[in-house]
Amino acid sequence: MKLLDKSFEVFISRDKIQDKVLNLADKINSDFFGKDVLFISVLNGSFMFTADLMKNISIDSEITFVKMSSYVGTSSLGNVDQLIGLNHKLKDKSIIIIEDIIDTGITIDKIMNLLSIEGAKEIKVCSLLFKPNSFKGKYKPDYIGFSIPNAFVVGYGLDYNQKGRNLDSIYKINELC
Repeated sequence: MKLLDKSFEVFISRDKIQDKVLNLADKINSDFFGKDVLFISVLNGSFMFTADLMKNISIDSEITFVKMSSYVGTSSLGNVDQLIGLNHKLKDKSIIIIEDIIDTGITIDKIMNLLSIEGAKEIKVCSLLFKPNSFKGKYKPDYIGFSIPNAFVVGYGLDYNQKGRNLDSIYKINELC
């Protein structure tokens, strides 16, 4: 499959993603039963994962969204710009941050630092994808869908220059092209 000037191949199928989403939701439902939970979804990339995950969350909860940015093309900028802030009180809440992918950890570190001063009871991170070989951050995800190698991926909310977010599977860049 081609997006703009790059070629991609299927990496994680739609069915495998959906199975993993259900497993993650079951674990979160069990771990957070009876708690006051606020999900914080990091846009834009996590929108599909968040929607599918929340369809399977049975605990009482709220959801809000933040928008962060650290990528241009296929490269991380190395810094994170907060674009849209929180509008919920976090004091004494159990927070679950929903991310599409954690690679270097820069974005999640920034979010965790911002949330820690708001008095949350606990903060956990749920990421569909995690790149352990790229990770340099302080806060590893508590719930991981798939650990993947350091390859550029698109689909299921992830993009290449804003293209490919609508794909229902995850594709990795084909380095041979």
